[in-house]
Amino acid sequence: MYAVIETGGKQYRVEKGSLIRIEKLDAAEGEKVTFERVILASNNGKVVAGPDAAKVKVEGTVVRQGKGKKVIVFKYKPKKGYRRKQGHRQLFTEVRVDKITGGPRAPKAKKEKEEEEAKAG
Repeated sequence: MYAVIETGGKQYRVEKGSLIRIEKLDAAEGEKVTFERVILASNNGKVVAGPDAAKVKVEGTVVRQGKGKKVIVFKYKPKKGYRRKQGHRQLFTEVRVDKITGGPRAPKAKKEKEEEEAKAG
């Protein structure tokens, strides 16, 4: 089962046990977080999206807070003596997805369908 969540203005495809780096959240390490903005959820080919996906909840645990790699921002205008060098490190939160609840039911396997039909008569 997987879901597509939105947080920090970006979308992420997550599965149970996956580790994602998202924009910084105000949460301590080890704290539980819930993502309620779910765009799509899928379970073995059965997909729900839109208003139906709003019922799905993704829960995770904050693994760590950190800073990304340094990016150099260099501004330059030729023949004017204008040069500006600046560095930037983006803050992030690393989250482990613990569970996805309220998603679509998985379609039953052939054997299960046949057994149910045999019981029904």
